[in-house]
Amino acid sequence: MLKNVDPVLSADLLWVLAAMGHGDDLALVDANHPAETIASSTTSGRLIRLPGLTMQRAARAILSVLPIDDFEPEPLRRMEVVGDAAAIPEVQRAVQFEVDKALGRATPLAGIERFAFYDQARRAFAVVQVGDPRPYGCFLLRKGVIAGEPG
Repeated sequence: MLKNVDPVLSADLLWVLAAMGHGDDLALVDANHPAETIASSTTSGRLIRLPGLTMQRAARAILSVLPIDDFEPEPLRRMEVVGDAAAIPEVQRAVQFEVDKALGRATPLAGIERFAFYDQARRAFAVVQVGDPRPYGCFLLRKGVIAGEPG
């Protein structure tokens, strides 16, 4: 355990988040997602598993340390419901709450068609799979920067 670090942030997850560069995507997916298959195609080739957690809890922990890209118009994306792209399932509303809280403002999750989501997830840096079984709990989070002085 570390002081002031959410215990959900395992050593493997912290490595992935720290190793990502500006503009890299993190695929945060539910228990139904073909995560092992998709993860093998990512930059890191890594699948980080967070069994037993809800998507909201995992998103809260990740967003506590991951800067979100503010140069992009849609740095946060969600998988659309097949046949009803406008639908926002409860799992997506819960993550939207955490996003807005972490960023201090309303930042809508852009919708992506299911197979387009899979393609973009393959190009992500890594995949984090949560034990949440609710469908359409699949998100892409694009890493931003933390600007500062060296040293």
